[in-house]
Amino acid sequence: MSGTTTAAARCRRAAGGGANRWVVLVVLCASLLLVALDATVLHVAVPAVTEDLTPSAIELLWIVDAYPLVCASLLILFGTLGDRVGRRRVLLLGYGLFGIASGMAAVADNAPVLIVARALLGVGGAMIMPATLSILRQVFPDRRERALAIGIWTGVAAVGAAVGPLLGGFLLEHFWWGSVFLVNIPLMVVSLPVGRLLLPESTGDRNGPWDVVGALMAALGLFGVVLGVKRLGSGENPFDLYTLLPLVLGGGLLTAFVRRQRRRTHPLVDLRMFARPAFSTSVGCIVLAMLALVGLELIAAQYLQLVLGLSPLETGLRLLPLTVAAMAAGLFGSKMLQRLGPRRMVSVGFCLTAGAVVLLMAMGQHDKPALLLTGFVLLGFGLETTLFGAYESMLSEAPQAQAGGAAAIGETSYQLGAGIGIALLGSVMNAAYAPGLSDVRGVPQAASAAAGHSLGEAYEVAGRLGGSPGEALRHAARDSFVHGLHVTLLVSAVLLLAGAVMALRLPRAMECEASAAGPAEGTDVPAPRKESAKVRAESSVS
Repeated sequence: MSGTTTAAARCRRAAGGGANRWVVLVVLCASLLLVALDATVLHVAVPAVTEDLTPSAIELLWIVDAYPLVCASLLILFGTLGDRVGRRRVLLLGYGLFGIASGMAAVADNAPVLIVARALLGVGGAMIMPATLSILRQVFPDRRERALAIGIWTGVAAVGAAVGPLLGGFLLEHFWWGSVFLVNIPLMVVSLPVGRLLLPESTGDRNGPWDVVGALMAALGLFGVVLGVKRLGSGENPFDLYTLLPLVLGGGLLTAFVRRQRRRTHPLVDLRMFARPAFSTSVGCIVLAMLALVGLELIAAQYLQLVLGLSPLETGLRLLPLTVAAMAAGLFGSKMLQRLGPRRMVSVGFCLTAGAVVLLMAMGQHDKPALLLTGFVLLGFGLETTLFGAYESMLSEAPQAQAGGAAAIGETSYQLGAGIGIALLGSVMNAAYAPGLSDVRGVPQAASAAAGHSLGEAYEVAGRLGGSPGEALRHAARDSFVHGLHVTLLVSAVLLLAGAVMALRLPRAMECEASAAGPAEGTDVPAPRKESAKVRAESSVS
């Protein structure tokens, strides 16, 4: 084993030994926090934006969706570009663009300008997200240390997504809506020089030309698929032209992209990674975990506000234990992974989450704080345990030269899982909710049909009807929503148990020695070619 130990030590020295690695982690987590915050911080500002800029319905939709849509579409493009031209270089460019776009969004005086600014924020986010994860893969060659770093990284992502609405609400109480973007600028101003000074530069395999056509095919294909999934999640007809066409064209482009990569001598993304059970299974687990998390968070927020009558701030505080539990799982994830191994850790995480979902089926029309607290804590801990184990296994399984591409695939899976979760669980919820309002005594058929769109719309219709018919409709809508919530939770539990079965394909144990030697094979470590070959030979012997 001496060869692998020597290789790991050499990689640690090349990455910038000792405390420097942890300083690098702080810089990476700070940039990730901003990207995660920006994904959710605008949600609470939508009413203020609508009042000030008076956007049309389509413009408002693009104001909200431009950032995640563009970001998800460009992850593979910029992840693989970082492997080619330098991951730090792409990350620093992302910092600069993110700061400029934030200023542009803050001073936008009409909807088109804000949409363009949000799209540019998505471009910057797509530069930052895979670069942070691939640089983390480089500076932590030892798998035990890397597991701890990934735990902190995933915990920061969970904090950013959860704190976004709370921070946005606080800023809106004291400033105008553009302030939710201005908070990015000082941090980016600091991150640029600090990142340039502290972050190491690294690249992957530079053999052959960068596949520009393939990168554009992947970007346009993902754009179409994500757009179609988002429209499905918003309740659009699956056979509507503006929903079906993006899905078909996007799917066709992604299929052509896969075929193109298989034919190329130097592919943009080495699809042979998917032939490794640990890698493909990890990607599938990320999709399933995000599918459950985002869909359940959305429905839980509606339940807390519309059924229990909590304010947006009270709703955020009720969901806060979920985030705290996720942070705890991230911090303890490294020790759990060493003790349990990837297979048991991810399976246990899925099972724990499924148990939390079943427990939450006891939610009704009356507030049960203890039940909600217990369920949200188990949900946050279980999902973060799952995501941690899946991300760590995926990143450790990928070759160092493909770290940017692998990170982009992981982040794309994250985004697609979130979109599919909203579409799938939202459809299940609507299918279970609407029938309960089809025959409410004293309520006209047209009013019942309108109320069947959502609980919020049902309350509006009930308010217009007034009297006993309005009260009957309100009561029936609450009953139907709770019933739909129970059905949705049951479907989620089944999907989570399927994820637990899928996770059985992951490795049983955490193979630290093999992982430690791995980075010596890539081009990130500035060692002579002969020395790298020697390390590979020593690793093979040991």
